[in-house]
Amino acid sequence: MQCSSRRIRQVICVLSAASLMIGNDVVTVDALNAQTLYGQKPIVIGHRGASGYRPEHTLAAYQLAIDLGADYIEPDLVLTKDGVAIARHEPLFGATMINGTALTVPNEFTTTDIFDRPEFASRLATRILDGNVITGFWSDDFTLAEVKTLRARERIPNIRPGNAAYNDLYEIPTLQEVIDLAKSQSIAKGRTIGIYPETKHPTFFATNVANRTTSARFEDIVVSVLHANYGNTAEAPVFLQSFEVSNLQYLKTQTDIKLVQLLNGGTGRPYDFVVAGDLRTYGFLISVPGLDFINDYASGIGPTRDLLIPRPGNVIGTPTTAVMDAHAAGLLVHPFTFRAENNFLSSGYRIGTDLTAFGNYQDETILYLNLGIDGFFTDHPDFGVRAVQAVSVVPEPSTFGLLALGAAGLLVVQSRRRRSLNS
Repeated sequence: MQCSSRRIRQVICVLSAASLMIGNDVVTVDALNAQTLYGQKPIVIGHRGASGYRPEHTLAAYQLAIDLGADYIEPDLVLTKDGVAIARHEPLFGATMINGTALTVPNEFTTTDIFDRPEFASRLATRILDGNVITGFWSDDFTLAEVKTLRARERIPNIRPGNAAYNDLYEIPTLQEVIDLAKSQSIAKGRTIGIYPETKHPTFFATNVANRTTSARFEDIVVSVLHANYGNTAEAPVFLQSFEVSNLQYLKTQTDIKLVQLLNGGTGRPYDFVVAGDLRTYGFLISVPGLDFINDYASGIGPTRDLLIPRPGNVIGTPTTAVMDAHAAGLLVHPFTFRAENNFLSSGYRIGTDLTAFGNYQDETILYLNLGIDGFFTDHPDFGVRAVQAVSVVPEPSTFGLLALGAAGLLVVQSRRRRSLNS
């Protein structure tokens, strides 16, 4: 059997991962670093800011994420009518119906005070978003000046009632305002604060370009802002992400900024694949051939965490080889989303029965850190930082690391010997 360098790397990963999972202890930060793609400490990404404590996608949420130790802050991006990139999870300020089913307010599509703004009542419209027929208030029906009159509200107040106390206090920020915050706080904190924007629903914005006063592509608008602030370089403290593929492939031709392919549940498909009739799924993209495909245009993947450790029946299952396979393909791995409330935790890591209460977030996160992930998205950056810091006890026997190196050496020798015999 011929042994490629890729196979050698996989064996090292397998043996190293085995050493991480022996006993109940966790690894040292140094040992953990050896498991990340470039040997660096995993980054903590403030998912929509510190959205576990403040209404998401507000400057207050991003500021708190930075204060709590996040290395990166993540603004999801949508467009206004005049083509400005703003931070919202969906291109909706509020919704009343989806696929014929009426929605009560609050709901997960309603993250502003739009229903208390009668001057905008006539903007209610029904459109198709990724195959779903939704009636609501769409971001690209509003100019930036109009958007700035709206105020943010908590998206899931039933799970985060404390966040609702901050309703109507904060504006909706632009991408530029998020960057300005990251840059000013980098100076104030004496450390680099990166940004991790996502282009939301690029197919939707491409097919609705006539609705805007500018014909510029969504991707070009975002890249223009990023280049103006960071230059066109992979060294910028920026990752640009998307759940779709073709827009990332286009971005690869426009920028050297690092790109990340987001991966949802295994049976789902990127929406641009759905439109194009491409039957490949996210399950394919997380496979070895799929990861090689992604490597042609991206620097990393952002998989839902269940693609790394399945949770059948909400019980932690057996880890997959996804991290190992991605690293073998030269890709960073930044899974999403880690949240502290019992509602989002696996059953073995819940504390009590109150779904709004915090459970054993730290230990559950450490399971993923021990796989060698390169960073992770979290609504609670303080817990995320502590999870990274808590990986501090050396497991026994410590000789597993040496065993991995020895096995790699044997594979190299075997490979060379076979090549010499076949020459």
